[in-house]
Amino acid sequence: MAGKGALLYLDDGQYLIDAISSWWVTLHGHSNAYIARAIAEQASKLEQVIFADFVHPQAESLAKRLNKLSHLERLFFSDNGSTAVEVAIKIACQFWHNKGESRKQIIAFDGAYHGDTFGAMAVGERNIFSKPFENMLFPVTRVPWPENWWGNEDIENSEKEALTSLHNHLETPTAAVIIEPLLQGAGGMRMVRKEFLKSVETLTRESGALLIADEVLTGFGRTGDLFASKKADLSPDLMSLSKGLTGGFLPMGITLAKEEIFKEFLGEDPKQTFWHGHSFTANPLGCAAANASLDLLESSPELYENFESRHLPYLEEIAKKSKVIKPRLLGSIAAFDLNIDGEKGYLNNARLVVKEKALKKGIFIRPLGNVIYLMPPLCIEDSQLAKCYRVVSEIIDSL
Repeated sequence: MAGKGALLYLDDGQYLIDAISSWWVTLHGHSNAYIARAIAEQASKLEQVIFADFVHPQAESLAKRLNKLSHLERLFFSDNGSTAVEVAIKIACQFWHNKGESRKQIIAFDGAYHGDTFGAMAVGERNIFSKPFENMLFPVTRVPWPENWWGNEDIENSEKEALTSLHNHLETPTAAVIIEPLLQGAGGMRMVRKEFLKSVETLTRESGALLIADEVLTGFGRTGDLFASKKADLSPDLMSLSKGLTGGFLPMGITLAKEEIFKEFLGEDPKQTFWHGHSFTANPLGCAAANASLDLLESSPELYENFESRHLPYLEEIAKKSKVIKPRLLGSIAAFDLNIDGEKGYLNNARLVVKEKALKKGIFIRPLGNVIYLMPPLCIEDSQLAKCYRVVSEIIDSL
């Protein structure tokens, strides 16, 4: 198997258009020469070193760049998206412990997905995937997620109900509120308005709680800006990054934090220390890939800033079909629900039927139950994107 650009080449000589960026990680396309070269050059110098006693130029450069871009002063390296969220949750909880304040409540949103480690599972939606571990997950307070789509006439009422619920729950001393800014990914590509998120931030600030932005999916241009938090004009206290961080080449996670949070972990008392670490923390190869990916994003911001306009005419056309409901669009992500029989949500059989039909026509997608979405690499060619929509349209008509 091989890959180049938006294409995956199979052993039998056939190829597929990777319309979901291989689970949302392949930002610039497969086998990007610039990133591959950066990794190779770094591998000839240093492949790995323990980050507990050493630093290296790639990590220093990446940290400084992300600090500047995110306006968050401190950074913690880990291994993947789930651990980047796990670290954020632990930092938030220990922050209050170090300050001597009793804030135990964590608030998350209905439908959320934050990862598969235990802390990340706990703040995510409780469902069939977490059921075997239910009695081992810490309690989390839930607030409605007022998803929006084209033509949603009830959005203001939905937002008002969610904000009322959040306000009421924040009367209990709260450690942190965790959000997926603008978009719940695995929860069904459920989008919210930035006005709602600004109100969430305001209520969180008034309560004194910390705001965690899980940008594992939404970071690095996916929503039309470098970070969804920036697009929504948010200033989170903690931010989790992964997926597109290295352009999809190597696993890496990063958690960013405000300086005032970092200071609560300083001192001679070892009990103040954040005792968390990974063997491959700040791996030089991963940092080299991330720096190269940032180079590409900074040199051609129009690729992500203008991607929404590439989706728009196709989504407008497909939204006219009777089986298509709740069309929505954000940056490089276009989505809609299929109005078909069967269980709603991830276990709807459409995920298997549609995927199989698409594979036979040369398109790789993985529907989230009855939710169809396209999230291709930024490098996808116009003709390839057109084919994706043509195939999806044909499949809808065949159902």
